[in-house]
This record gives sequence, structure tokens and C-alpha cells, in this order.
Amino acid sequence: MKPLTFLFATFVLLLALAGNAAAGETVNINTADAATLDRVLVNVGPVKAQAIVDYRQANGAFRSPEQLAMVKGIGLRTVERNRDRIVVSAPRSAVKPEGRAALQVTTQQVARR
Repeated sequence: MKPLTFLFATFVLLLALAGNAAAGETVNINTADAATLDRVLVNVGPVKAQAIVDYRQANGAFRSPEQLAMVKGIGLRTVERNRDRIVVSAPRSAVKPEGRAALQVTTQQVARR
């Protein structure tokens, strides 16, 4: 009986460690593909993940996590829930010049949508 108990305890420990590793995963919203965004971000499914990629391609790189709220279907609440998972890194030149003005977002602008 002891080997079975030991095996079960080991399995439970492995599951707990795997859960912690997944919770600590981060994603760079400027470089990740839709599948990665879907997997890592909470309350972001495949449709919203693709919308993030499409927005990034049309407007250039994100400069802060809050700018993610400019994507249709993503609100500030979703950004806050994922703040510890979001990484924003890109060279400044990666932001398209025409997209820079569009990326200036405030909480008031998002609330008006």
C-alpha cells in the first residue's frame, strides 16, 4: 500500500508544480502569435487573441499593457487580470509612425468606447 500512496503523492506534487509553472508564464504581446496569447492570457480566447495580433499588425507595437485595451473585445479589467503575464518589449522603431498617435490611450478614452 505504501508504494501506491507514494506514487499518488508524487503525482499530486507534479500537478501542483505544473499549475504553478503555467500561472507564472509570461507573454510578449508584441511578438507572440495568437495561439500563445490564447494559451497564456486569462479571459482571452482564440478570437480575441487573433484580434490582438491583427491590431498589432495594423497599428504597430504596443508600448504598454494598457494599450491592449484599444483592441476591440479587450477591456481594462482583462488587462488588469493579466498584468503579471504581459510583457511589452520592442525596439522603439518597431512602432509604425502612423500608429503612434493611435496608441496614445487613457482610461477616459477606453471608458468612452
